[in-house]
Amino acid sequence: MTSTALTAPSRSWLGALLLLGLLAALTSLAQQLPAAQWFAALLQPDSHNLTQLRVHYSWLPRLCMALLCGGALALAGVLMQQVLRNPLASPTTLGVANGAQLALALATLYAPTLLVASEWIALAGGALATLLVFALARRRGLSPLTLILAGLVVSLLLGAVNVMLMLLQPQGLASLFIWSAGSLSQHNWDGVLFLLPRLALALALVCCLVRPLGLLELDDSGARSLGVSLDKLRVVALGLAVFVTACVVSAVGVIGFIGLAAPAIARLLGARTLRQRLLCAPLVGAAVLLLTDLAVQHFSGVFSELVPTGGVTALLGAPLLLWLIPRLRLPAGRPQLQAAPASPPLRRSGRVLGVLLLLALAGGVMALLLGQGPQGWGWAMDPQILQWRVPRILGAAGAGLMLGLAGSLLQRLTGNPMASPELMGISAGAALGLMALLFLWIGAPLWARLGMGFFGALITLLVIISFARRHAYSPDRLLLVGIAISALFDAVKMLVLSLNDPRGQSVLSWLSGSTYFVELPTALVAVSCGTLLLLLCLPLARWLTLLPLGESTPRSLGVPMRGARLSIMLIAALLTAAATLLVGPLSFVGLMAPHMARVLGFQHARGQLLGSALIGALLMVLADWLGRNMLFPEQLPAGLLAALVGGVYLIWGLGRRR
Repeated sequence: MTSTALTAPSRSWLGALLLLGLLAALTSLAQQLPAAQWFAALLQPDSHNLTQLRVHYSWLPRLCMALLCGGALALAGVLMQQVLRNPLASPTTLGVANGAQLALALATLYAPTLLVASEWIALAGGALATLLVFALARRRGLSPLTLILAGLVVSLLLGAVNVMLMLLQPQGLASLFIWSAGSLSQHNWDGVLFLLPRLALALALVCCLVRPLGLLELDDSGARSLGVSLDKLRVVALGLAVFVTACVVSAVGVIGFIGLAAPAIARLLGARTLRQRLLCAPLVGAAVLLLTDLAVQHFSGVFSELVPTGGVTALLGAPLLLWLIPRLRLPAGRPQLQAAPASPPLRRSGRVLGVLLLLALAGGVMALLLGQGPQGWGWAMDPQILQWRVPRILGAAGAGLMLGLAGSLLQRLTGNPMASPELMGISAGAALGLMALLFLWIGAPLWARLGMGFFGALITLLVIISFARRHAYSPDRLLLVGIAISALFDAVKMLVLSLNDPRGQSVLSWLSGSTYFVELPTALVAVSCGTLLLLLCLPLARWLTLLPLGESTPRSLGVPMRGARLSIMLIAALLTAAATLLVGPLSFVGLMAPHMARVLGFQHARGQLLGSALIGALLMVLADWLGRNMLFPEQLPAGLLAALVGGVYLIWGLGRRR
């Protein structure tokens, strides 16, 4: 039988971490009560002493919740990584937590009576999200990158639905964001009593599965030869992981990245076997979440703000993911969308471009004249209505043109059909810069917002490319770095929006891609800049044709590699920043438009650039028109609706057989 004992250095590091957690807890307690009152406050508080009551009914339950949730999420992460043989698998990266969160949000808004069984609602949501991820990844061999990418797409789609619910129910915005960001605040022992028996049952079942789960370290044929039913074992183990995650989410919301960080730290401490990881990772997860939460309590006391612990753990987890990426060994199985047909003759390409131009113009005219009003559907000829609609249509068209063009540039630059401003995290970088400016400089002019967004996008793109240079611009590594940066942005967004700042509603509207407040000068600048940058990109067609061929071939043909890459990166960053300023950081148009252009047969760089730009403009105009009319008089932001449609489209593309 495999030993569960860690090496002496590993035990020392683990003991030091646990001792640090204990000392931090005692220090926090000492700041609230003198040592002589500790015993009474913990076991039988004086009903006339408010400090003892607060320690007994708030501080101590919160400490217990941190230990339970940290250990539980670490356990779920170990199970997922063992079953899937994937060091990046966790409740966060596979979409389990987001599925559970959305299910609880739906129940809260539309069926609150069902919340008496909140863990089962969360379990159903997490299970459905997991099944969807597996359905997408199974056809491509459950490769690590495919699983993580499928989890990212599902998470983004569920997150877009969640934002839509929050926009439709603004009265619950602050509390819903605080809860969804993972707040460990407690007012009694109910949460601990809710979690403790459920986690104890899950732990007992895991103990029964230790031996067969250990056999999963062998290949499938070896495990089957020892009498293990792999399919049943995987279903049961993943079911336990999803159940544990659902219980935690239903109790405290989403706690980011503990399920990824704790098993990784356990490996660093020397936990190589499954038994060692099952013992070490929950202890590490409990200690890490406890230390994080104690730090949150300390600083929230300074700033008098309720800082959600889950958002802070995600801030810590994203750098960890960046650290793990260069050390991963990813097997073959790069996720790709459906292969495009052969390129049509040049004359036919010109006709297709003409048709796309006519469709874009027709879509703009339809969005301008046709829509719902107080009297229902009709053609609007009122100059005041047209004056209101023109900036929105031009702004949406300009943003779509720029996103489609940026996506095409990035896919050509990296040689990866899954690259886009959204999935590579460039939109998230631009949004981080814009969010910082919105909070630091209220009423900043357009040039300042564009400059800050460009700075954020460019820095992000430089980080991604420099990170990927170590692996010869591997498309897999590019996507994984983008995933980490997107996770970092989500953490910052949750932290900012959960602070209950009065600017949160306007930030949420902008993040969701609203064109409500686009003014005519801004829209004209967007269309003009998009068209100008498109014209600047056309002379780069030769570079864009040769760059996907690798490093040596373009260099031998006279392509200045450093200058070519830097030029394309600068243009892509500027396009992304300008589009993000108009329609938010998530729309998937940067992924959909280039792929649709390839489906139409645009394989050459020049044709793909033009086709992607026209398709992107058409998609965003249609998204804005649908968002304006679908739930009239309520309106859905164009970026949010494009993200919903784009997420479904991307799921369909990933699910297609080769």
